[in-house]
Amino acid sequence: MTMGALGVVYGDIGTSPLYALKEAAKAAAHGSTVTQDAVLGVASLILWALLLIISLKYALLILRADNRGEGGIVALLALLHARHAQPGTWRAHLLVVGLVGAALLYGDGAITPAISVLSAIEGLKVDAPSLSPVVVPLTIAILVGLFVMQKQGTGFIGRIFGPVMLAWFVVLAALGIHGILKAPVVLTALSPFYALDFLIHQDFQVSFAILGAAFLAVTGGEAMYADMGHFGRLPIRLAWFAICLPALVLNYFGQAALLITDPSMIENPFFQLCPDFLHYGLVAFSAIATVIASQAIISGVFSLTQQSIQLGFLPRMQIRHTTSDAIGQIYVPLVNWLLAAATLGAVLSFGTSDALAGAYGIAVSLLMAITTLLAALVAIQWGFSPWLVIAVNGFFFVIDLIFFAANSIKLFEGGWFPLLLAGLVAFLMLTWRAGVKLVEAARAKLRQPEEDLIETAVNKCSARLPGTAVFLASAPKGVPLALTQFVKHNHVLHERIILVTVLIEELPHIGDQDRTEIIEIIPGITRVILHYGFMQNPTIYEGLTLACRQGKLPGIDLADITYYVGRETIIPREDVPGMWVWREGLFAFLQRNAERSAAFFGVPTKQVVEFGTELEI
Repeated sequence: MTMGALGVVYGDIGTSPLYALKEAAKAAAHGSTVTQDAVLGVASLILWALLLIISLKYALLILRADNRGEGGIVALLALLHARHAQPGTWRAHLLVVGLVGAALLYGDGAITPAISVLSAIEGLKVDAPSLSPVVVPLTIAILVGLFVMQKQGTGFIGRIFGPVMLAWFVVLAALGIHGILKAPVVLTALSPFYALDFLIHQDFQVSFAILGAAFLAVTGGEAMYADMGHFGRLPIRLAWFAICLPALVLNYFGQAALLITDPSMIENPFFQLCPDFLHYGLVAFSAIATVIASQAIISGVFSLTQQSIQLGFLPRMQIRHTTSDAIGQIYVPLVNWLLAAATLGAVLSFGTSDALAGAYGIAVSLLMAITTLLAALVAIQWGFSPWLVIAVNGFFFVIDLIFFAANSIKLFEGGWFPLLLAGLVAFLMLTWRAGVKLVEAARAKLRQPEEDLIETAVNKCSARLPGTAVFLASAPKGVPLALTQFVKHNHVLHERIILVTVLIEELPHIGDQDRTEIIEIIPGITRVILHYGFMQNPTIYEGLTLACRQGKLPGIDLADITYYVGRETIIPREDVPGMWVWREGLFAFLQRNAERSAAFFGVPTKQVVEFGTELEI
């Protein structure tokens, strides 16, 4: 599990040495030759950022805020029960903050593959500046191949991720030691005094620029929390403290030692650490490592999308389950190609890793601040002393805000790009969520109470058709609109009616023993409620099969039943209270293009009958 965590969790932060110290040193030099004091200050700043933000905050504290083993923003929102919060309450405001945090991962997901692969391929320019024109086309080709590969699943790659990244961290450490031996004085930067003293004696604007660049060394740290459910707390901590942290510190200090001995190496100190005859091999290895880092963030975005769909934050999308193991378990075609467009657009628009560094960091720093805030509220909810939580999380929250402020000065240098992407995703999430509530309110007005169904079945039904009919119901109470339409037009009922509702709980996984809840309304009419966790695939056919196997639905032949599903057409109306009509139109568009209920919930295609209904919102 520790080996797997190396490849999935630490791919992003493990490739940060390609660009982080270089950008921080350039910010410290601010146009002139970088001095030894500046190099020591930058190395000390990066070291203590890794220790405070990644080691102390994430590895030791944030990883404790798990939801039955799962981590990430969505897991925190589930723990805080923000999904069902009443409008205007503090939990409802938390939901907005949390959804913004989740959306920021999409912005990060577009920038990470771009800057990682681009910075690796730029290593070609160290030995052959004439190859500069091929850097962007080669980067585009690698990224296109990466996104095309997603639909095949990443099982094979997933199996080699860990060993490759272990070799990568060994190379990082070896290069670092090679550099440190040239200037052992760099080890004095272990003291936090150098970082504080250097920042204090700089111009305010320069200090902020250095902080913003140094923050690039900790981007990717949020993956420790987001991927906790895949590997567990202990393997993630072990991989960090035993392998990743020592290797990263050695490499950053090696680069700093190189700049102390030769400040002219500032354009690419990572590749200059390597002996000349190994440069091209290191470029190829760096490209492989950055592809792994990119794959990890893409898989994370797929997982976040699935969780958001299950909890009602995004419209249903086609989700394909691949045959891979720990990562890449799902493939979301629409998200894959939108992410590909954003990533390729970033490469073409910015062109260099230096320019992309201006766009990178601002979204991640804001995401880290939101995570710290939500984790503090979870700790208080769990009974920890509010004063202790405020003191500890408040300390880290202030650090997060300082880094966010430092990255904010890069807003017009490209920082707007991931924020724009995150803003669009957050707006779609909030619009979808508000629209779903309006639709449910419209359904509730049309939905008959169960008493009417009983009255119809007992006294008003002219005939009972042989066989079993399953009606999908969006709510665990009342009569599904599809059943109301069926009776209204046909004046008959089947001998056996099963009303099926899928409920997604605020837990990652629900066991088979708790999956099915059976409610006998009257003989011949049964309500089945299927409970799934937000990390599971809600499949109605499998749920009914389980209920039959458990003896809860005797006498049912699942191959000989008909599923009736309602298909709703949303009509935005200005005279009906709700959202602005243009937002309702956007919601109607999303709803119209969402994955069909029958397909999403795994209903056998040949057994489905759809009933159309118009709903005004």
